[in-house]
Amino acid sequence: MSLRPVKQIIQTTPTIEGAGVKLQRAFGFGKTKEFDPFLLLDDFRNDNPNDYRAGFPWHPHRGIETITYVLAGSVEHGDSLGNKGKMTAGDVQWMTAGSGILHQEMPKGDSHGRMHGFQLWANLPSSLKMTDPRYQDISSSAIPEVTDDDGTRVRIICGEFWGKRGPVEGVAADPNYVDVSVPPGQRKRLKVETTRNAFAYVFAGSGTFRDSSNPRAVLTERVDKPDAPPVYDVGNHSLVLFDRGDEISVQAGDEGIRFLLVSGKPIEEPVAWYGPIVMNTQGQLRQAMNELQTGEFIKHR
Repeated sequence: MSLRPVKQIIQTTPTIEGAGVKLQRAFGFGKTKEFDPFLLLDDFRNDNPNDYRAGFPWHPHRGIETITYVLAGSVEHGDSLGNKGKMTAGDVQWMTAGSGILHQEMPKGDSHGRMHGFQLWANLPSSLKMTDPRYQDISSSAIPEVTDDDGTRVRIICGEFWGKRGPVEGVAADPNYVDVSVPPGQRKRLKVETTRNAFAYVFAGSGTFRDSSNPRAVLTERVDKPDAPPVYDVGNHSLVLFDRGDEISVQAGDEGIRFLLVSGKPIEEPVAWYGPIVMNTQGQLRQAMNELQTGEFIKHR
């Protein structure tokens, strides 16, 4: 077994405003090669309805898949295919935009005005860029949850983990997407395939991720060992990008730690990106934008 070294930590992600919604972007709209096949991760978490009620009105997507995971509040959605629905706490929607779709997402807070969820974008390979659009709507009750002997709890959204398989199937990036909660003071090792790019996004509690391949005491400011492995402290809104290896090691802090652990097989193709449209060449982007203007964007109805 070899631990995955921590390649990069991005802490305190910036607040941005998109379509009138304030959210925090963990990564995206930049150099995403190290996250391949993933393009973007947004954390839309807010207690002020004025910051999110504008929602995401009608907009196009092509060439990607979007994965929405709701933890609090709800999101109503509709699209150009006539689909309508509502996601509530614990639900997941996996949308394959493929050749093109127009849709909208309108968030609504819970009884206390709280809204919380994540949206992850996964790229599609060139062979599937123009595939038929489709949805996978997954209710919270359909997502398997496994609790280990030490109290570590994992919700398995996609992929296989601890002998259970998530309900989302047939995704081009073949990702593993799990929601991990480690109790206070516990150290946990979690397997990740060596061929995959992997990252963790911490959204509750705090802890440390370690580089050592052998168990060692967690470093503190009072411990000085020149040969000790690096230890990376992380807290809420921290993004941890891992290097190669077949497992990660996390030590939960006094309040425990909860994070998304996501990995996928790199596509390793050129990326041409303009807003919600991601293709392989600038020519394909220009064609998509022209089709938006001429009403030819939607290929399947």
